[in-house]
Amino acid sequence: MQKQKRDQHFLSQSQQEIYRGFGTLVFCPRFMTFAICMSYAPRYPDATFVESPHFDARPDPQDISLLVIHAISLPPESFGGPYVRQLFQGQLDAGAHPYFADIASLQVSAHFFIRRDGAVEQYVDCGMRAWHAGKSSFAGRERCNDFSIGIELEGSDNQPFADAQYSALVALTAWLLQEYPELSPQRIVGHEHIAPGRKTDPGPYFDWQRYRTLLASQPSIHQQ
Repeated sequence: MQKQKRDQHFLSQSQQEIYRGFGTLVFCPRFMTFAICMSYAPRYPDATFVESPHFDARPDPQDISLLVIHAISLPPESFGGPYVRQLFQGQLDAGAHPYFADIASLQVSAHFFIRRDGAVEQYVDCGMRAWHAGKSSFAGRERCNDFSIGIELEGSDNQPFADAQYSALVALTAWLLQEYPELSPQRIVGHEHIAPGRKTDPGPYFDWQRYRTLLASQPSIHQQ
């Protein structure tokens, strides 16, 4: 991200504003340019967009082939506050809670966050790389952030998820399967599956069978 910010200095303010109208201003080493990587990825129409600074360009913007489901609560086991949003925006106050002292400086994000009431927030355009998976591997391929979309559910390893969250997750997943043909129901995993031993989310209270049954009932999903 610091690289991106430095490269923007080569463009005038008016040029930056023009480019932002067409895509996301980032450094694109693939094309050896500091202008922009055009991102026409549509935003989820049922989400509130809240921009996070914690993203960068994918190595291959056309390679979006994995969906990763996470769970998060800040502070742990507490729901409904502003802290997840603040974390993803780099604005979390380290002094607001003892737990935050160790995480406030983290640069993390997800493409989507689903609150307990089913409200969906989008933090990063799907065509860009959100920083959600960390060290990870799927089917022998490492760096899952490069080719995945991350969805955070407001929850924990110790509490059931809300009905509204399953409904919202299924609707969002069905939309993503339509938009990105390399995704499929078989390429949907939890964080625990791509980072075993390091991560446990979405945890034992996430009902995978319920989720997949509801997803299979959607008439518009892309089945492979």
